[in-house]
Amino acid sequence: MNKIRKGDQVIVLTGRDKGKRGTVAQRVDDERIVVEGVNVVKKHVKPNPMKGTTGGVVDKTMPIHQSNVAIYNAATGKADRVGIKVDGDKKTRVFKSSGAEIKA
Repeated sequence: MNKIRKGDQVIVLTGRDKGKRGTVAQRVDDERIVVEGVNVVKKHVKPNPMKGTTGGVVDKTMPIHQSNVAIYNAATGKADRVGIKVDGDKKTRVFKSSGAEIKA
């Protein structure tokens, strides 16, 4: 079970975008996620008349490792760790600080 999922609000803990908050747009693989507005780079693109694209410099959001982000707890307004609570066959994600269930 992934502790950080698509649609979660996260805060960046390390790197040049430290302190930024954004929504997880996509999980690239088991370890990397794409967060909206975080780790944006300039990419030089060649024109391709077959596809109808013009060339130039484009802003592109690149993946970031999930260990460099923490889920945002709206109740406290801070970053928080995620725990897994097991009730029989059902697993739910909870905040470590308060034990409250994470609404996805």
